[in-house]
Amino acid sequence: MTTPMLTLNDGLTIPQVGYGVFKVPADDTERAVSEALEVGYRHIDTAAIYGNEEGVGAAIAASGLPRDELYITTKLWNDRHDGEEPHAAVAESLDKLGLDHVDLYLVHWPTPARDNYVHAWQKLIEIRDAGFARSIGVSNFLVPHLERVVAETGVVPAVDQIEVHPAYQQREVAAWAAAHDVKIEAWGPLGQGKYDLFGAAPVARAAAAHDRTPAQVVLRWHLQKGNIVFPKSVRRERLEENLALFDFILSDAEIAAIDAMDPGDGSGRVSAHPDEVN
Repeated sequence: MTTPMLTLNDGLTIPQVGYGVFKVPADDTERAVSEALEVGYRHIDTAAIYGNEEGVGAAIAASGLPRDELYITTKLWNDRHDGEEPHAAVAESLDKLGLDHVDLYLVHWPTPARDNYVHAWQKLIEIRDAGFARSIGVSNFLVPHLERVVAETGVVPAVDQIEVHPAYQQREVAAWAAAHDVKIEAWGPLGQGKYDLFGAAPVARAAAAHDRTPAQVVLRWHLQKGNIVFPKSVRRERLEENLALFDFILSDAEIAAIDAMDPGDGSGRVSAHPDEVN
C-alpha cells in the first residue's frame, strides 16, 4: 500500500491521503496519531486552534520515523494575523510539535471583516523563506480572497483547504484552483456525518459494485477528482479502512453520478461560510 504523492506548484510533493486531528481531544491525540502512523499514514494535519499540537509532536517523537518520511501541516489562527504575530505563532507551533519546520503552513481562515489576511499571507511568505515551512497555503479561502492575495503579493498558495464533499463541491473555487495549479485539500471529506452521503443512491450503488464501504467510495471519488483528503477517526479499524483506497477505481459513470449529488445551491454546506468567520 503506497499513498499517491501529488506535486505542488512549488515543486514539492504531498501525500494525497492524510490523517486529520480536528476535534480529536488533546488527551487522546498522541494515541490516535501513533496508531495512524502505525497503520501507514505519513501526512498529519493539525492546527493551533485544535489544541492538540503537543499530542501530535509526542506521537512523532515516539514513532522513531525519520523526519523526511513525515508530512506535517499546521495553521495560523485568526487572531494572529497582525504585525509579527504570524512569526510568533509558527514558533509556538513548532515548539509544541517538537519540529524545526513544518511541511505546510496555512492561513486558517481569511476573516475578511478584519481585512488582514493579505498581511498574514505576506508573513507566511517570510516564514517559508526563513525555512520554518517548506510550503505555504490557505484554508477556507474563496475566489475573491485567493485573487486578492495573489494580486497583492504575486505568490500563489500551494493549496486551499476547504470543505468539499459530494453534496458541496465548491466548483467555483475548484475551477480557480485548477487554473492556477493550486491543490484542493478537502476537509470534512465525508460530510462530517451531518449530511447523509452514505445513503445516497450513487454512493450505495458504487459501494455494492466494488464491494466497498460507502466511506471508501466517497474517499475514492475525492482521489479521482485530484483532492487531498483527511478522513478522521480515532478507531484503528476505521483508520485502516480509510487508507484502503488504492486497489479499485470508480468508473466515469460512477464519478458522474456522484458529481450530480451537489445541487449547486450551497445547501450541502455543513460548516460556517468563510465570509462569516471573523
